[in-house]
Amino acid sequence: MREMISRSRPTLSVLLGKVITTLLLAAPPAVAQPQQPAAATSSRDQSKAGDETNADPKAEEALQNGTSRDRLFYTLPDFLTVQNAGTLPPLTSSQKFKVVARSSFDYVEYPWYGALAGIGQAENSEPAFRQGAAGYGKRYGASFADGTIENFMTSAVLPSLLREDPRFYQSGTGTFWRRTGYAISRIFVTRTDSGHEQFNFSEVIGSGLSAGISTYTYHPRADRNLPNAATVWGTLVGYDTLTTVVKEFWPDIRRKLGHKPQHESRMP
Repeated sequence: MREMISRSRPTLSVLLGKVITTLLLAAPPAVAQPQQPAAATSSRDQSKAGDETNADPKAEEALQNGTSRDRLFYTLPDFLTVQNAGTLPPLTSSQKFKVVARSSFDYVEYPWYGALAGIGQAENSEPAFRQGAAGYGKRYGASFADGTIENFMTSAVLPSLLREDPRFYQSGTGTFWRRTGYAISRIFVTRTDSGHEQFNFSEVIGSGLSAGISTYTYHPRADRNLPNAATVWGTLVGYDTLTTVVKEFWPDIRRKLGHKPQHESRMP
């Protein structure tokens, strides 16, 4: 979900912040619900769950490869968010590049970047791009490049060089605030390919490199300065932090969205 990053767009930032906050508020009730005892699950329910697990061959294949086929809010690709930390195999460099490419060039990304470019056009962000079809095209290309470069730098290039695991492992247990703290910490702490924890160089340094590459190459010359690059770097890390929290609670939000309360009619 890093591709939602957009520079010099305060209105968009406020909107996305409100959306994410609203979604997170839906998570605590789901987290607070007590889990049903295992004995209460019937064999029929277990059989149904097994059928659902094996219903999608692609999802089963992705799980075996240590990735996911999940999508945030049923749309945005979230192929590097997984569970079962102790049972998944490490990703090879080839797998890291393939899953990032599959995510970065997913069919959803094209209209998504089109929407971001449209918002930037309406706000006249980076005025040097100007208006009209040419300005929209420049904003579209810049938005697409920004998201794609950061995706590859933080989840493929540096993780391959540094042998870090680019996946986010959902905790799925604990209080709302404990899980929120865990998700935020993953921006600065990550796993290595061997399963140990260390500082998340791929995220922190990768975001900085991405900000520098985009700022000093294809963005307007007026924006090519160190303060702007530093601002973009901070924005990238900030949005990655928010989206990581959303990833942690997405299973709860999904269950809540799919829950259909049963209303019982009782005679007075």
